[in-house]
Amino acid sequence: MRYTTTKLAILATCLTGLTLSTEASFAEPLTVARIFADPDLSGPRLREPKFSPDGRYVTYLQGKADNKDQLDLWAFDTRSGTARVLVDSRKLVGDDEKLSAEEEARRERQRTASLRGIVEYEFSSDGKRLLIPLGGDLYLYDLDAKAEPVTRLTHSASYETDAKLSPGGRYVSFIRDQNLFVIDLRSRQERALTTDGAGLVQNGVAEFVAQEEMGRSTGYWWSPDDSHIAFTRIDDSPVQEVERFEINADGARMFRQRYPAAGTANTKVELKVVDLATSKIGDLELGLGDGYLARVKWFPDSKSLAVQRQPRDQKKLELLKIDVASGASRVLLTETSPHWIELNDDFKFLQSKPQFIWSSRRTGYKHLYLYDLDGKLLHPLTSGDWMVVGDGSENGLVGIDEAAGRVYFLGSKDSPLERHLYSVPLEGSGKVTRVSRKAGWHDVKLLPGGRGYLDVHSSPDQPPAASLRKLDGSLQHWLLRNPLDATHPYHPYVSNQVTEEYGSVPASDGQQLYYRLMKPAKLVAGKRYPAVIDVYGGPHFQYVRKDWMGGARATQGLFRQVLAQNGFVVLTLDNRGSGFRGNAFETAIAGRTGKAEIEDQLRGVEYLKSLPFVAGDRIGIMGWSYGGYMSLMALTTTKAFRAGVAGAPVTDWSLYDTHYTERYLGTPQNNAEGYRASAVLPYADSLHGSLLLVHGMADDNVLFTHSTRLMQTLQSLNKPFDVMTYPGGKHGLVRMPQQGRHYYEMVLRFFERELNAPES
Repeated sequence: MRYTTTKLAILATCLTGLTLSTEASFAEPLTVARIFADPDLSGPRLREPKFSPDGRYVTYLQGKADNKDQLDLWAFDTRSGTARVLVDSRKLVGDDEKLSAEEEARRERQRTASLRGIVEYEFSSDGKRLLIPLGGDLYLYDLDAKAEPVTRLTHSASYETDAKLSPGGRYVSFIRDQNLFVIDLRSRQERALTTDGAGLVQNGVAEFVAQEEMGRSTGYWWSPDDSHIAFTRIDDSPVQEVERFEINADGARMFRQRYPAAGTANTKVELKVVDLATSKIGDLELGLGDGYLARVKWFPDSKSLAVQRQPRDQKKLELLKIDVASGASRVLLTETSPHWIELNDDFKFLQSKPQFIWSSRRTGYKHLYLYDLDGKLLHPLTSGDWMVVGDGSENGLVGIDEAAGRVYFLGSKDSPLERHLYSVPLEGSGKVTRVSRKAGWHDVKLLPGGRGYLDVHSSPDQPPAASLRKLDGSLQHWLLRNPLDATHPYHPYVSNQVTEEYGSVPASDGQQLYYRLMKPAKLVAGKRYPAVIDVYGGPHFQYVRKDWMGGARATQGLFRQVLAQNGFVVLTLDNRGSGFRGNAFETAIAGRTGKAEIEDQLRGVEYLKSLPFVAGDRIGIMGWSYGGYMSLMALTTTKAFRAGVAGAPVTDWSLYDTHYTERYLGTPQNNAEGYRASAVLPYADSLHGSLLLVHGMADDNVLFTHSTRLMQTLQSLNKPFDVMTYPGGKHGLVRMPQQGRHYYEMVLRFFERELNAPES
């Protein structure tokens, strides 16, 4: 069954209720092939939703009916309640879109490498135009145009990236050939603001660790009045050069990549500012040393910058105020931690008062605080043993309704397994009011002017649905009801869906470890089934949440359904060290990884063995990236698992990047024993059970070297194991249609072979 454009429009305004059909005639077994086919099994999705400045339109990206990974730009009119396609990506670039190497790397960092078409866009401040990067060029869409609304701005042979409209709407800026450019939209004249970007020097670009680990994907920032741009000048010459081979199906290419491995030199980062009127570039006093430029934001008056600076050990975060005219800086406030400081974007200036909102984990949980512009704390806004935290990130601050004197944020106050929208008074009474009503997982954007909010909600039995709501949580409009009725792509599989069960087991320190459990379909009394633990286990991620198929990782959630429908018990447990549970929970890995996490996963094994339908001697484990590392540690430091799949695993933390690794382990120079104890290689001789090792041969994040070192070590120890490598495969290959399908079908065959056979 395919979606037509008409069906999508009907679906976007559908007001029928949720129906879960159990008619046997619709029952089909879910397969890996179907997970990667079109249309998307989760139904139409609203990616990158934004409000027009006047609040009339909600724009979003949505996959095509015949290619869920090629995105078009849509708009929902809040007055008429109807949706329409604004820009059809296929009409502009066709189906054969080519990306530059820089753009491919950028999308890999942003986890959008599997997508094509329109993957980003931006409104002008007056709401009349949209800037759309596509196929390496830039386009403007005029919402008021009577004839052809799309204008092409660039025709360069080079690839433009990180394009932005200036806050006043006069300019479009972008990065080309490692330099910062602007186009004056009045004259359509283009000019380069920097010219020294070449070789190892780049202007306006975020360095590798900023993109991959710090949540900062840009290297330049417009002043609110359009007069200046602050930008980074980065120089990779101090960073060690590693030779990395990308092995593709038709041959191999050797790259000399500047990769800042733990304990080695970082990129040199300078902060500068350019005056648009004179093109004069000035230096700003950053005092960074070998530390990190975490965040940059302009003060509302456009005269100063608010800059967040971290030292190399990440145990401190300073908020600087830098005067643009003089370049001088001073510290406004400082956060410290004996472990590390987490970065976020919950920092907003008020427009009506000289104040700003700041977030901190100083109590052990992330909460919001109100400061004046001199860095003086006025009062806390929230408190308690819960987190201000968003949908899969540290960011929880949604917006401020200054007229009503209320702050809106996402948090885990009601349950760590759910996300809800809350509000609290600006004046500091601390009385928190829950706004969102339905149980489950909410991601929210506040309507301009505080007139309502966009709510994207899902639950274990409801695919993501989008609605406009008033600030009391009541419904205004459905953008996407997404009911599991006969028109939904997932409908043929509903009657076979295995219901997830949630619960918890205690860790050794008494903290609760939450899990989601799936029993085999058609459970037969008295029969014992093999089990698979699906693990990530690393920082900044939460697997156990009451949402639809794992949210952003819906492919993995759907694969868990495939496992359960093929006779496996499936358990996912969030161990200590994983995200969004507070400092005590998350810092259990400080100084050594792979110990507390595995100890907690063994609590999950104990729980599985207590279930009468689980074959305790036939338990497997699987994971990707940090989860791949967890699989290896489980197979080498315990004898609890008969088989495991380790995808793109870290095997030696000294090979991984500075900002991530040193946050938890320090440097190899000051914590040599912690690095040794946290690595897989020292335990390779104790490998127990069957191992399937998987890695992309062009991975520039967890380098292929991690797996080749393990291969050689296991071979020298005469240890049997299976290997699958993917030519051209990057770190996100499991999201790619062909490689992802092959991987998951292989994993299913592996577990059917290894866990269904009797013990030899």
